[in-house]
Amino acid sequence: MLKVTGINAGYGKVQVLRDLSLSVASGEILCLLGRNGAGKTTLMKTIMGLIKADSGQIDIEGIDLTTLPAWQVPKHGVGYIPQGRRLFTEMTVAENLQIGLAARKQGPEVLMRVLDMFPRLRERLHQRAETLSGGEQQMLATARALCLKPKVLLLDEPTEGLQPSMISLIRNAVVDLKQQNVAIILVEQRVDAVLEIADRVIFIENGRAALEATPNQLRSDPSLIHKFVGV
Repeated sequence: MLKVTGINAGYGKVQVLRDLSLSVASGEILCLLGRNGAGKTTLMKTIMGLIKADSGQIDIEGIDLTTLPAWQVPKHGVGYIPQGRRLFTEMTVAENLQIGLAARKQGPEVLMRVLDMFPRLRERLHQRAETLSGGEQQMLATARALCLKPKVLLLDEPTEGLQPSMISLIRNAVVDLKQQNVAIILVEQRVDAVLEIADRVIFIENGRAALEATPNQLRSDPSLIHKFVGV
């Protein structure tokens, strides 16, 4: 579904990603693990076109995303839930969701499906996003991305700072999307959560895909997690 081949990217003269390659299939959850600064968020931003790749290719169904401006990437079915949520805080819940719907011209049936997944948002449609709790804001960020009806969904530490009940809700939403054949790339520091839901894990180190493993392999050999994550 999404294939990243030999990507090099960074910030000005500072190179972060170095010949990084990976792929994720429909109905698969690929988790990225690595220390802070390893390049995980930079990869997400490069896929979305927020950082232009210096070389390499990012392909979705035969379309090279690296040739597109950032505003066109969601039109090809790539949803992004960034670290820190990045909501339009002075706009209402409904207005934030409408922005998601407009990106791929989705109709009210998609909105209803999303609100069924997060019924609390239905109760807060006319509240400004800034008035929501942290967990509710994460729900809204997730729901806005789902309003695209994405083929690929990128999530950057979606459970950061959330209480256990909210973590469980987000995790269940991710698993539900997998069952709907959405391809998912998940950046997460909570190793226990990763092992519960991932199909594959790739460790990112110094901007490279250093090692690929299955959750079962990591359970059998926890030293791999210590080596690449340090926990």
